[in-house]
Amino acid sequence: MDLRSTLLVIGGSVCSFKLLNTIVRLLPTPVQASKKAWRWRNISTSLAHSSLTGAWAVLCFYLQPQTVEDLISSHSVFSHSLVAVSTGYFINDLLDLAVNQSFKQSWELLFHHSVVISCFSVAVTTRLYLGFAVVSLLVEINSVFLHIRQLLLLSGQRNSWLNMGTFLVFRVCTLGWMARWLAGHSEHIPRYILMMGTAGLSLISTMNTVLFYRLLRREAALHFSRSKITDSVFYFIMWLRLKTESIPVLVLHQCILIPITHTFIIFNGIFLPYFHMEVDSSNKE
Repeated sequence: MDLRSTLLVIGGSVCSFKLLNTIVRLLPTPVQASKKAWRWRNISTSLAHSSLTGAWAVLCFYLQPQTVEDLISSHSVFSHSLVAVSTGYFINDLLDLAVNQSFKQSWELLFHHSVVISCFSVAVTTRLYLGFAVVSLLVEINSVFLHIRQLLLLSGQRNSWLNMGTFLVFRVCTLGWMARWLAGHSEHIPRYILMMGTAGLSLISTMNTVLFYRLLRREAALHFSRSKITDSVFYFIMWLRLKTESIPVLVLHQCILIPITHTFIIFNGIFLPYFHMEVDSSNKE
């Protein structure tokens, strides 16, 4: 896929998601969500994107398993189109947020979308790192359940803990694997790409940590009284100290180990070569 075709796909994606948002506006909205009609439309559009790209990403690896062996230079029209379509969605959603929400309310998502658009734009224009971009879109599988949860809350219905399970599998594990891959291939990646990928993963990991905390707090608020929540937090901390290999440690892994790994990647890939150059020059002298 050449640059012109890529831009056409991205532009078509922007227009398609804008059209979908307009169609949702014409559909009936639950009474409980009528006061937040824009948010209902925005989340519905996001749900469509997550459903499409999550399934598409799985198909990319199912139909082309060789992509896993080379996430840097492996290329196909199927995966290229996926990343281009997703780029168009993030552009559309960024504009939607900028127009309909105050910066104070949406700055996290605006920053997130800007980073994703930058990283995906590099992938679709250079036709490199498309496999890595497709891996990142596996996160959208959890986003399906996250958006369903948000729609249920807006319509006044309670939701299940299935969202929490998919969060751990498709967000924490996927991002952890991506950080590990980036660390292992830092010597083969240009520094500006390494910096961009590291910054993006660090940002998204931090945002996911905050999101997971909010999900836990809201789910607990739906099922327990305040006193029970306090007791639950106490017992959770005690249990976590005893069960160091349990699933919640994945969250601590994302909070602590991933940022440390990113710092190591930056030092190893950017600053360390200059250090060696200075040492070599001093030895020659």
